[in-house]
Amino acid sequence: MTHSIELTRKLVDVCMGRKPADLVIRAGRWVCVQSGECVPDTDIAVIDGRIAYVGPDASHTITKDTIVLNADNKYLVPGLLDGHMHVESSMLTVTEFVRAVLPRGTTGLFIDPHEIANVFGLKGVRLMVDEAAKQPIHIWVQAPSCVPSAPGLETAGGEITPDDVAGALTWENVIGLGEMMNYPGVANADMKALSEMNATRQAGKVIGGHYASPDLGPAFHAYVAGGAEDDHEGTRLDDAIARVRQGMKAMLRYSSAWQDVAAQAPAVTELGLDPRRFILCTDDCHAETLVGEGHMDRVVRHAITQGIPPMTALQMATLNPAEHFGLSREIGQIAPGRWADILVVDDLQDFRPELVIARGRVVAEGGRLSMELPEVEHPEWARKSVHLKWPLKEKDFRIRAERDGRNVRVNVIGVIENQAPTRRLTFDVGLVDHEVKADRTRDLAKVAVVERHHGTGTVQVGLVTGFGLRERCAIASTVAHDCHHMIIVGTDEKDMVLASARLAEVGGGQVVVKDGEVIGLLELPIGGLMSNQNAERVAECAKTILEGFRACGCSINNPNMTLSLLALPVIPELRISDLGLVDVTRFESIPVVQAVAE
Repeated sequence: MTHSIELTRKLVDVCMGRKPADLVIRAGRWVCVQSGECVPDTDIAVIDGRIAYVGPDASHTITKDTIVLNADNKYLVPGLLDGHMHVESSMLTVTEFVRAVLPRGTTGLFIDPHEIANVFGLKGVRLMVDEAAKQPIHIWVQAPSCVPSAPGLETAGGEITPDDVAGALTWENVIGLGEMMNYPGVANADMKALSEMNATRQAGKVIGGHYASPDLGPAFHAYVAGGAEDDHEGTRLDDAIARVRQGMKAMLRYSSAWQDVAAQAPAVTELGLDPRRFILCTDDCHAETLVGEGHMDRVVRHAITQGIPPMTALQMATLNPAEHFGLSREIGQIAPGRWADILVVDDLQDFRPELVIARGRVVAEGGRLSMELPEVEHPEWARKSVHLKWPLKEKDFRIRAERDGRNVRVNVIGVIENQAPTRRLTFDVGLVDHEVKADRTRDLAKVAVVERHHGTGTVQVGLVTGFGLRERCAIASTVAHDCHHMIIVGTDEKDMVLASARLAEVGGGQVVVKDGEVIGLLELPIGGLMSNQNAERVAECAKTILEGFRACGCSINNPNMTLSLLALPVIPELRISDLGLVDVTRFESIPVVQAVAE
């Protein structure tokens, strides 16, 4: 609803008692994030989904038609906002994501749909924008900036140009530019990157950042000068400090796999940096995490365990993102004129909403949704996106070398548990029949990217360590950020063939094959990224994938999300794309077999 003069008059009339409120919450402790205090014995009066009155007594706004809720001295908290996230990473549709997180207290999302954009281009973004507009919570969309994320080093299913970005910025509910992942391009004055950022600036909207390099020298300063206004890729205390000092908002990420709050929280708790420059976000959250642990409520609880005071943590998840995106007149605080997005919470330390009000309506109670969500039908083109050139054979997953019976030195991707970066490692391995083989005794597996958008038949094979695969197995996924080709990690070529065939058959998803049998399967028919099932069902199927990883010997946290990032050539140090192995520190392709071992 537009904040019209008619609405303003209603708000004023309710405050003066000339018009009754639709809803009144009585006797709560107002968590006033704008002043940083908890105000006892507070009433809130709501009309047309907006807050009209916040004060000690709203009895003058009540008639027999007013819904009255007694807060019983519990805390009244603004609805939680996720400052940066990708719905597709949950493997849920927008609607099913809302179904999962709304009972947990999330009433606003800032989403970057660059995952589906890499599969379908701008029409994929439009699909997400249209579904977001139907939801009972606030969902703002950022126009994806880097599709593909690393031009020349990968091939996406779709492409988004600066003209596409400029056009999307005019759409309703598009709030700004999605994370600018091409940080080397910005530092080198790449015109595509600068044009997209300039279009956002001209539209008066926010430029999202993504600076994944540990280098805080001139390249970092050039990136900030280019216009990025926030960044969620910090993993160290120094990263948080540098971003805030340079005028950015430091987004502290706590996802299913990337957990960077603890390392950066001391910027606030020990060094005393202004906490209003910090925002909490999830970036990528798996359905199983949402169902089992929560969403932004989980992040708030975690931030508090890291020594951040509850009021400060709540500011980072409410008012701070609202102000950052220029929406503090609408959301992010309990104050007159704002949307009535209100949580009733018994304990701020162990933050778990008991009652959720969104846009002035009770939508969840006791962790359960109490309203119907819209039914959304996804078009056929969105459900048929896996195009492989068949048949794939065992030879497609072999790594050939010139020499036989000699050792060679190979470049290996080293995964880091709970972090997005990888390490560039080298192993000395022996050749067998002119081939580099997986070696389960050394935790050395094969990783392959199979092109799945255009059916070219391209297969790139490399090596990875850190998954701990001790069995004959293969795990495949069409969730492979950001280009979302099919990615497969395995110790056996036959199982890798079987895994790719099963995913082609179901239209995308994730699968685990062990000793020639499928032991885990998650079907993701929408873009090969999302299920049309609810979060509980997706979590159940995803559990079979995690159990499959464990059956293969893997014990790291959320290995499926770790696997999904191995093809993203914008995060150091080493990745593999459909064009080959990429050294992200230098943004250049390198061979798998480096040299003859000494």
